[in-house]
Amino acid sequence: MKLPIYQIDAFTEEIYGGNPACVVPLQDWLPDEVLLKIAKENAVAETAFFVREKNSIHLRWFTPDLEMDLCGHATLATAYVLKVHMDYEPDIMVFDTLSGELKVECHADLMTLDFPSREPIRADLPKTIKDAISTQPDAVLVARDYVLVYPSESMVDNLQIDRHTFDQIDLGTGGVIATARGNQSDFVSRFFTPQATILEDPVTGSAHCSLIPYWSKQLNKSDMTAIQLSDRRGTLYCQDKGDRVLISGKARTFMVGHIWVD
Repeated sequence: MKLPIYQIDAFTEEIYGGNPACVVPLQDWLPDEVLLKIAKENAVAETAFFVREKNSIHLRWFTPDLEMDLCGHATLATAYVLKVHMDYEPDIMVFDTLSGELKVECHADLMTLDFPSREPIRADLPKTIKDAISTQPDAVLVARDYVLVYPSESMVDNLQIDRHTFDQIDLGTGGVIATARGNQSDFVSRFFTPQATILEDPVTGSAHCSLIPYWSKQLNKSDMTAIQLSDRRGTLYCQDKGDRVLISGKARTFMVGHIWVD
């Protein structure tokens, strides 16, 4: 079986920046084990699969290790593929996902994700995480992901992870976010996933479901710009809408091709 595939760099205006995602349009769903094998073969942080239906688009996300309940950069990449490569006419796309109905609105070259807010609450830091990080945070919160708050951007940028110790913790589909106020943006972050093929995710849209409500209260503003401090860097334009968050970004096409599935 021959299938189309697109590789998109999301949350960036430059090739080799942002977070790469593969997008595979399907006519019908393949078995889950086949979807996971394709994601493993692609070897990027996320592969998005979608099936277009009458009034919505059924969207799923797979890492090389498991299916995710929510992924921002691969959703942005999917919207970009539909708009740029598949001539999808409506400016608002509706996706049916494990996290419910998600909308993406296209404004010229800017894609805006309408995602659920996941406001984190205060928490204790698990000993395994504490032992795995090179610098301890000022505050710890948790929603799906643990959020570690640091006093400066440089401390986030210089944070180191002891992979062996870090991989002893099981967070399910969650991860660990390190964050601080930004020097050239409202806030910055990095994102790490224990027991994952890819330890540090380059740009993590779903993490901002927790970062946006947190920083909105800390900074007393609803519109913010965020930078994820991975080697690839990514820029996200954020808005706090109460029980929803808006996450906007740009994207570039890296590759268009086909894959063969037995």
